[in-house]
Amino acid sequence: MPPTFADLLDRARSLTGGGRRALLGIAGAPGAGKSTLAERLVRALNGAGEPWAAHVPMDGFHLADAELDRLGRRGRKGAPDTFDAAGYAALLRRLREEYGTAETVYAPGFERVLEQPLAGAVPVPPAARLVVTEGNYLLLDEGPWARVRAELDEVWFCELDEAERVRRLVARHEEFGKGHDEAVAWVLGTDQHNADLVSATRRPRGPDRAGHGGAARS
Repeated sequence: MPPTFADLLDRARSLTGGGRRALLGIAGAPGAGKSTLAERLVRALNGAGEPWAAHVPMDGFHLADAELDRLGRRGRKGAPDTFDAAGYAALLRRLREEYGTAETVYAPGFERVLEQPLAGAVPVPPAARLVVTEGNYLLLDEGPWARVRAELDEVWFCELDEAERVRRLVARHEEFGKGHDEAVAWVLGTDQHNADLVSATRRPRGPDRAGHGGAARS
């Protein structure tokens, strides 16, 4: 039986302690609900007190469109090689190593209206002892992505009914400026290539893994 959201909160809390900062990853295909789950977790964990959990999205490590144009990869935006995976891994390591100092660590964000990364948009305060990060390729065991997985204490896999995932993704692209036909073509083309790759990284369920709305631990 899948755990409740309260179970997931308890699991997230259990990762912290011992004078170290814990890093929890949430992986999944585009439109699966990773950001929604991460944001809900962080809000619930922080409550009305001093924030001790922070959300750092992988999307801040998208390469800029100008660089994708130079590389001839803009039409595959969202594929593994269109992110600065090494930079993402380095940030995760820094987040772990600088816990206990007075330093706020600034992570990049992603501006969906512009479809561009935004430097220094996500502050991680010194008191944050849990960082929840989410993205497509946290379980990809290739090149610098393998270093990303190595920095994470635990990764949950988030999945959604496929028809609903596609519907939400089309609606998101329309919300941020694409026409309906263009949005559908992008979702069924570029986004689907990426989703298929992400699905292949999902670990089989085992006795130590759990699900909630498709979230499984690895």
